[in-house]
Amino acid sequence: MNVPSASEPHVMPTYGRLPVALSHGQGCWVWDTEGRRLLDALGGIAVNTLGHNHPRLVPALQDQLTKLIHTSNYYRIPLQEQLAAKLCELSGLANVFFCNSGLEANEAALKIARKFGHDRGNTSPEVIVFEGAFHGRSLATLSATANPKIQAGFAPLVPGFVRCPLNDIPAVEAALAAHPNVTAIFLETIQGEGGINPARVEFLQALRRLCDERDLLLMLDEVQCGIGRTGKWFAHQWAGIRPDVMPLAKGLGSGVPIGAVVCGPRAAGVLTAGNHGTTFGGNPLAMRAGVETLKIMEEDGLLANAEAVGATLRGALAEGLAGVAGVVEIRGQGLMLGIELDRPAGPLLGQALEAGLLISVTADRVVRLLPPLILTHDEARQIATLLVPLIKALLAQPKP
Repeated sequence: MNVPSASEPHVMPTYGRLPVALSHGQGCWVWDTEGRRLLDALGGIAVNTLGHNHPRLVPALQDQLTKLIHTSNYYRIPLQEQLAAKLCELSGLANVFFCNSGLEANEAALKIARKFGHDRGNTSPEVIVFEGAFHGRSLATLSATANPKIQAGFAPLVPGFVRCPLNDIPAVEAALAAHPNVTAIFLETIQGEGGINPARVEFLQALRRLCDERDLLLMLDEVQCGIGRTGKWFAHQWAGIRPDVMPLAKGLGSGVPIGAVVCGPRAAGVLTAGNHGTTFGGNPLAMRAGVETLKIMEEDGLLANAEAVGATLRGALAEGLAGVAGVVEIRGQGLMLGIELDRPAGPLLGQALEAGLLISVTADRVVRLLPPLILTHDEARQIATLLVPLIKALLAQPKP
């Protein structure tokens, strides 16, 4: 059982923190309270799209703070309308509901799936989800998630989910045959917390066909892999398809909390007044952050940068780790990369911190890299220079 730490006795012990406190940042670099400079290869877990202290984002947010921070959704919010229009333009979808986080966006998506079923006379709608998935920690999104460790202690879970292996169309077809109440198929285009596991292009295309044939909703969770991280605005665009429901969050506000559910024509009219809502969602400050983030990304060519610099980073990692026993796979796309090892990678967290690098380890054995999309080629090579020796040293030890 976690207990409060001596350094933060009044903070609930829900996180296993590293022994560092960050003071400020600039670009892809942060400084801790002891004055050490650290290269940020995590980006607040795919949140800090524009890095730290961006010279155009910060003044825009300061300007908005002097105008309106919050008004409530009793009134029109022009910035909300502006951001919704932009997201629909970029995605080819129809309308948007704004909330505050990825969990809330996924929760709203699940409500849409159920209401979609009820509107068609299905009183017990089910949703197909996938092994390795992570959709959040509310009771519904926790139930959709495929991680027994984070589900432990929170039973009974929410019913109505049918789980299939990722990238296995015959398994999905069998599940649909066995579960006639399925109303939606829900998956991350690239699983993030599950270990940077991409849904294959042909798998996504086959899911799109199945949903069209059966009048189901294809719901693609792009909370972590969306907003330019892979080199396109949304990761599913590499497959040339469109979802019916697309939850977004993380990078959309460049650090300001924001979530969104973008819907295509099949789902756009499911939720109506009184079906769903939020106090803070769509507030002017968050909307200004989203508007400015997308504008800066377009003006600075950050999608192309994510693709090109991501290729540099992946190439440097592949070169440095070539032939190293214990490296299972380097995978991902753009600036969403994972390095799977044949053993627990947890020790690398503290070792990377000591070396001046912020990273993540997920799914126990996968080193996860999610740097800001402003990362340069030189900084990408620096990440590899710092990380490769640490991975080699870990793998040189006897396997536990």
